This record gives sequence, C-alpha cells and structure tokens, in this order.
Amino acid sequence: MPPPSNFLIVGAGFSGAVLARELASKADCKILVIDERTHVAGNCHTERDSATGIMLHVYGPHIFNTNNLRVWEYVNRFDRFRPFLNRVKACTSRGIFSLPINLHTINQFFGRTFSPAEAKSFVESLGDKTIVEPRNFEEQALKTIGRDLYETFFAGYTRKQWGCDPGELPPSILKRLPIRFNYDDNYYDTKYQGIPERGYTAVIQALLEHPSIEVQTGRLYRRGEEAGRFDHVFYTGSLDAYFDYSLGRLGYRTATFERIDSRGDYQGNPVINYPDASIPWTRIHEHKHFAPWEQHELTVAFREYSKETEKADLPFYPKRLGQDRKLLLEYRLMAETLKGVAFLGRLATYRYMDMEKVVEEALEFSELFLENWRQGTSIPVFANLSHYPD
Repeated sequence: MPPPSNFLIVGAGFSGAVLARELASKADCKILVIDERTHVAGNCHTERDSATGIMLHVYGPHIFNTNNLRVWEYVNRFDRFRPFLNRVKACTSRGIFSLPINLHTINQFFGRTFSPAEAKSFVESLGDKTIVEPRNFEEQALKTIGRDLYETFFAGYTRKQWGCDPGELPPSILKRLPIRFNYDDNYYDTKYQGIPERGYTAVIQALLEHPSIEVQTGRLYRRGEEAGRFDHVFYTGSLDAYFDYSLGRLGYRTATFERIDSRGDYQGNPVINYPDASIPWTRIHEHKHFAPWEQHELTVAFREYSKETEKADLPFYPKRLGQDRKLLLEYRLMAETLKGVAFLGRLATYRYMDMEKVVEEALEFSELFLENWRQGTSIPVFANLSHYPD
C-alpha cells in the first residue's frame, strides 16, 4: 500500500483552509498549513476585544453573501451564520444618504417624490449624452448617473480608496455598483447573507480541525524549502511575493485603522462611508453592530484609511491598472513553467474576489486536483482564471 501523500498549503485563509479540509477528507494524505501571521483566517480574522468584549473584524468588515446554496451550506457546517443585512450610509456635505443609490437616495438628494419609473427616467436624463463608449470609471459614471451624483458619492471616495484619478480606472468597477429604482437599501442583492456567530476565525479553525492537518502560524514561506518533502504545494499568498518580486511589485491598496472608543452607540450603523475628498478616511465601522444578537454597553469603532501598499504592509485590494496587468502576465508565464505547485485565491491569482467566490474556487479546485492526481494527469498551475471575471 503506498504511503500517504504529503501536501504543503501556504496560507491559512479561506482558500487554504477549505482546500486543506477537502483534501484531508477525501484523500489519504498529510497536510501542513503554514501562515506568516500569528493567527489563521487571513484578512477575515476576528477576535474578541479585551476592553469591550465585542467581536472585532480586525482587518475591516466582512459580510458573507452568496447566491450559491452549496457554498452557503458548506460554510454553515463549521459555524452558524446568523442573518445579517449590510445597510451602508454615506455621510456627505449634502446630508446622510443610503447606499447603494436607491429610490430613497434619489428622492432625498433631489428633494423629489419620484415613482420608480419616474426616477429611472430622471436619472437617465442626467447622463452625459456625449459619451458613447465609456473608456474609464469617470466616463461610465457621468454617462450613467450624471455629474451631481458622481461627484457626491463616487469621485472623492474613489480617489481616496484607489489613490488615483477615476479616469485611470476601468469602467467595469462602476458596473459592479448598482443603481436601484426601489427602496431596497440592502448593500448586496444575494440570496444568502450572514456573519458567523462565533466569528470568522472560529470558522477557519473548525475547517482546519482534522487529524491529517497540521497548522503552523508565524512561519514565513521560503520558495524551495519544500524540495523533497512534499508531493505538491498549494500557494495562496501574493503571486509577486512567491517570485521574490523579481520582476517588480504588483500594485495593491491596503488599509489602516484608527480606533474610537465610546459608550452606548457611536454612529447608529455598522458602516458609514465618507465620500467627500476633504475627509481623509474612507469609512467608519462600528463593530458591535455586526453582531446585533449580542449586547454591549461599550462600543468601539474604527476610522479606515486607504493607502498604497508598501513593503511592510499587508496587500488588500489588487489595483490591476495597465502596468499591473502587464506584470501579472509575466508572473503568470513564470508560474506556468513550474512543476508541483498550484496557485489559488485572491492574492495568488491577483483578482478581487469576495469570500464566497474564494470558497467556491477552493471547492472546485480541490475536486479537479484530486481527479487529476488519482489519474496521474497534469495538475493545473492556476485555479480556473476564466471562471470569474477579472
């Protein structure tokens, strides 16, 4: 009988944890999961605040949402996801409004009492008719919603969030932000939405709780250290970091947080965005509102600031500007020459992916890997890059 396979998984976020669980459950193998941070769960990491007892989303708010029943049922195996609807507000110089832009926002902003059809016709009339084929984010916004709404809700926020002029960003970014002509102020339009009762770190810990899985945190991966020790390596970290940034660094934005302690209720809502360019932070999130099933006398909120990722920073959001896409292609070509290594997840494929897409990808890739592994056929170097839009 052949000995069990030895697999190394670099990264203990959702990608690495789901993959580890699936391989451990369905194959005769031993798995080592390592992560350079001192905790599992990556940017989804949650922990109880020692001062208030509130469950903190340490790297910013995470609301799990999906239309995929398989994914929803899968994550609920590892903790109960309590229903949660994200109702975001925007604090602007013209008042506080609901986001995404919806019928209430439009009527309040323009001082009208439009019906859905009237609002749709009115907003369409605001669009810049001289723009036929938008070339960038700004032109897409001006063509779709006109200058007033664009300048109030998107222009300043986009500059702060991405650190560049909106004219440098692709029009597809705005297409992901809906304009609704009803009073639906739920930020997401997905069927299943929730937050785990015990926090995301508890979910990841439960995923990794298997006799065939060993976890080592606080351990930095060095390419080549696995030589002769593992049958296959699965890498979920930054693609450019894997190659020691030999071709240069891919562009990322990261976030920093400024803590606000208070009693009672600081802002009355989980998330309030600050689109005005004159306000240095992008949003404030108050974390006890992410667990409305709990009661806390004290409260804690965080001002969030966006900045360019430097050497010591954690990468959050891939920028994917023109130069980044060229560099990405070069790194992908380098990766395709490797044997015994697979890349998956948001950082390793340099795509903006929500948590549910990360879980879906890891489930699908584990099935593909095991099928090919057992048949002795070639293993894809990357998870299916065409499965989700760039």
